Amino acid sequence: MNPSPEEAPCRVFFALWPEEAERTALSAWQPGLHALCAGRPMRADTLHATLAFLGEIEPQRMEDLILAAQTIQGSPFDLALDTACYWGHNRIVYAAPRVVPEPLLQLVRDLEAALVRHHFHFDKRPYRPHITLLRHSLWSDVPLPEFKKVIWRAREFALVQSVPDKNGAHYRVQARFPLR
Repeated sequence: MNPSPEEAPCRVFFALWPEEAERTALSAWQPGLHALCAGRPMRADTLHATLAFLGEIEPQRMEDLILAAQTIQGSPFDLALDTACYWGHNRIVYAAPRVVPEPLLQLVRDLEAALVRHHFHFDKRPYRPHITLLRHSLWSDVPLPEFKKVIWRAREFALVQSVPDKNGAHYRVQARFPLR
């Protein structure tokens, strides 16, 4: 017997969630990249930078997850997305910063520590900030062309739930947490 929607595990992650201006600027990279690499462009409303991916959690743990995130005292920062890259192992084209701001790295460390303290499991790969622009792409090791730099003013982070739908999934922001 399948659990009711209220009892079914939630697929969640923490992310930097861009404003409309950043989404529009990043979406402007997609046509040129698509012409070179093919693949499936990500919808503008799904563009984000994952901070910590938890996968499935029980719905009754959502409140604990929000409480854990509320302990974070991160600082606001600007993220300069100034390079397009390709990961062959998962065939994605993404936007990334050449220089990762220290407040972003500290935010990730603090978030991971809070998750450990509250007994949450999460993906523990080394953190590499990126925004996926294309999936199922094909490219080589040749550098991708330059695009207009996007300055993302990170003033908060979000708890996001991935909700399956007929188009694959859409993302629903469950809570936002200010960077002070």
